[in-house]
This record gives sequence, structure tokens and C-alpha cells, in this order.
Amino acid sequence: MAEIELKLDLSDLEMDRLVTSDLLGEPAETVEQRSVYFDTDDRRLFNAGFTLRIRRSGVARTQTVKATGPSASLFARSEWETAVETDVPALDHTSPLLNQFGDIRESLFPQFEISIERRIWNLIENDSKIELVADRGTAAEADRQAAICEIELELKDGNPKDLFTLARKIEAIVPFKFGVNSKAERGYRLLDAAQHVHKSAEIALEWRSSAEDGFQAIAQACLRQFRLNETVLLHRRSAEALHQARVAIRRLRSAISLFRPILDEEARRLSDEFRWLAGVLGEARNTDVLLPKAKDGDLTDRLQKVREAAYDEVENALGSPRARALMLDFHEWLHTGAYRDGPAKDKTIGEQAVEALDKMRKKLKKHGRDLAHVGDEKRHEARKDAKKLRYAAEFFKSLFADHKKARRHKRFIKAMEELQDQLGALNDLATGPDVLDKHGLRDHPGAASVISHADKSSLIAAAQAALDDVLDAKRFWR
Repeated sequence: MAEIELKLDLSDLEMDRLVTSDLLGEPAETVEQRSVYFDTDDRRLFNAGFTLRIRRSGVARTQTVKATGPSASLFARSEWETAVETDVPALDHTSPLLNQFGDIRESLFPQFEISIERRIWNLIENDSKIELVADRGTAAEADRQAAICEIELELKDGNPKDLFTLARKIEAIVPFKFGVNSKAERGYRLLDAAQHVHKSAEIALEWRSSAEDGFQAIAQACLRQFRLNETVLLHRRSAEALHQARVAIRRLRSAISLFRPILDEEARRLSDEFRWLAGVLGEARNTDVLLPKAKDGDLTDRLQKVREAAYDEVENALGSPRARALMLDFHEWLHTGAYRDGPAKDKTIGEQAVEALDKMRKKLKKHGRDLAHVGDEKRHEARKDAKKLRYAAEFFKSLFADHKKARRHKRFIKAMEELQDQLGALNDLATGPDVLDKHGLRDHPGAASVISHADKSSLIAAAQAALDDVLDAKRFWR
């Protein structure tokens, strides 16, 4: 099993409560660290999936090169350390930078600095050895700073389940969020204007990897997208961040559905819990969709109050014991669940991708055979099938990267986008009135301005044409 590390984000107050609790005792070591990150002005390293830092701890300096994302899969290892004597990067063949970029020493400049106080505990949980590292400090660039307050748990020896036993003990003392940002990412974000929305990123998969490893990579990407947008959402009530957080949950539930044949029963329970969370976000999203359409001042005010109440519910849900338990349960299951010793070990992610794409295409064809002569519920089924098929196509894109299949994939996604637009317009016909009815605003004089008045028959015809185009498109996975 791959090495398991957990990163936990806390507030300063929560960190104080934890380190002064009876759980940890005195740290085995406390060190001050100062790390300077280097890159070119056009961020050639970071954009290619590399980071370069020189860290000073006491009088010792260590240069570290890391490969991240898709770049990490190109090398037998993803991290290279070299002792250095100055704060000037040393480029040689002990790391891949020289081969990847040539001699760019003259183009490398400090980008930002990370200063932290690091406290280290060596803990025993049952018979497992776990290192707990508590980092507190700042990422700084010019006159901008971002606080860092996080814990990393690393299993040094023993049972991975004990790592989560310790995490649950921590959660019983202080609430936390699972961290998804590296310190380098925090620093690079300082260099840009604040990003308020995070869309899904391409996932690097290898055909011969096991289906279980492929599922884990996809699930972690979905969780990362959710957490990035959740962080934005909890600081500002951004409609787009909420939308992308909800999309991330839908993508995660679709991944569970796509991999259902190789997963265990716990997957269904966890998916149901994510459905609850997506539903809470969905109530706020429905209001966000209606609000910009309102032309009547009084209706706008009332919808704004509905929106604020819905976002209150979102914040309450995200901070609830139920949501915290869900995230802990899912992370533990993802890393240690029974599915990891099941049939997934006998199937590659490439084989799983072909089976899943064929299955979802077949379901869409079945439910979308005659949209004009079925009810709204059946059309909604076709809409859900279309989303799952598109998510699957996006999940598995990297497996079909040769020129011909890449072109087919691009055309396929374009056809899927058109289909989702048409099915979404049909969904708007029903959603608007339902939201107004729920909040007693259906008979408001300004209600007509927020309800879609599109011709339903025309929309159905357009949706059917778009669906037929999807089914006619060449299957990029074949």
C-alpha cells in the first residue's frame, strides 16, 4: 500500500487547544524553518509541475526539487534533496531540472518565502508509529502574507487504520478540514490575484495501473476541487465557488457510480451522505440561478433573503458534525476500505474506463431514445446519464491521449456540452416555479420575470438532436 499522509488545516485557536491538550504531551523537537522558493519570471518550473526551494534550518541549508501532478509520474521518485552552502540554487544532474529546462540559473529569482515554527511528535497509536508535525507560520511575498496553520500525520510503521484512529481523536478535541494545498501552492497563490473559483483539473492516469488506484486518484481530485471551493465559500458567499463545490460532489458521486462493480457496500452509504451535502448546496444554487433574473425590486429583496438563509444552511452543514464525520469516514475508506483487496486488483484502470464509458453510453441511449414522448422524470434521468458520461470522459481523458483519440475526445466533449446546455434549459422550466412555490413567491407580481418561458417542444427537439449527435460521435475510447 502507498505511503499515507494526512494534512489537517486548523485555526490558530484550534492549534493552541490541540497542542495544550492531553493528547500530545511535549514535542520531541521544535525547529524554525525558512524556505525561499525560486522560479523564472514566467513561472516555467511551476507551470511544468516542479518546485524549487532552499530551506534553512539552523545553520544547515537544503535545496529541494519536487515534481508534482503529471510530472511526478515521469520519474522513479518525486523529490530530490541536495545540501547547499548559499541561498543560490545549484543546478546539476542530481535533479531533473537541468535536463528539463537547460541551464536556467540566470533566470531563477526568489518568488516568495515561507517561515514556520515546526513542532514534531513521535506517537504510538496501538502498535503503530506515527509522526505528527504541527506547522505554524506565514507565506510572504512583498507586502502580502498568508497564514499557515496545519498538521501533517505520517504513518512511519504499522496499520494505516491507526492513522485515522489518531485523526478521530484529534477531531474529538478540535474540528479541522482536510488540507489540499501544499506550502508551495500557498505561496504561488500570493503572486496572483485571489482565485475565487476552482474548476476540475485533468487527472493523470496510467493504463496499466490498477482500477483501485485509478479510482483513488479520481476521488482525491474530486475531494481537492471540493475543498478548494469550500475554503473560498466559507470566506465569501461566492455563487461560483458554491457551484463548483457542488459540481465536485456530483463528480465524486459519479465516480463512485462508475466504479460500483469494484467497490464495497460502504461506498453506497458514503455516496448517500454526499447526496445530502449536495442537496444543501443545491438549495442555495437554485436561488443563485433565479436571483439575477429578477426585475422586480421587492422580489429581488425577498429572493436575496432566501439566498442568505440558504447560505446560512450551507455554512451550518459544512461545519456540522455530520459533514466532519463524512469527510473522515470517506478519507479512511478511500485509503483502507475493503474494496482495496477486492476485484479491483485484477483489473487495470484502462479496462475499467472502457467498460464504464460503454455502460454509461448505453444508459444514455436507453433513457434518451425518445425525449418527446416521455415525462419530465425520464428526461431528468437522461440528464443525469449525460452528466455521468461527460464526467467519465473527463476522468479518463489522459488514458486516450494519442492524436486520433485526443481529437475524437475533443469532439465528443463538445457534443456533450451542447447536450447538457439543452437538457439544462429544459430543467430550468421546472426548477424556477418549484423554487418560487417552496418560498411562497409563486404568485408574486414579479414572478414571471424569473421563470423560463421557452417553448418546451422546441427545447425537447433541440435536446434530442444534441443527444443524437453524442451517440453518433465516434467513441474515443474504442
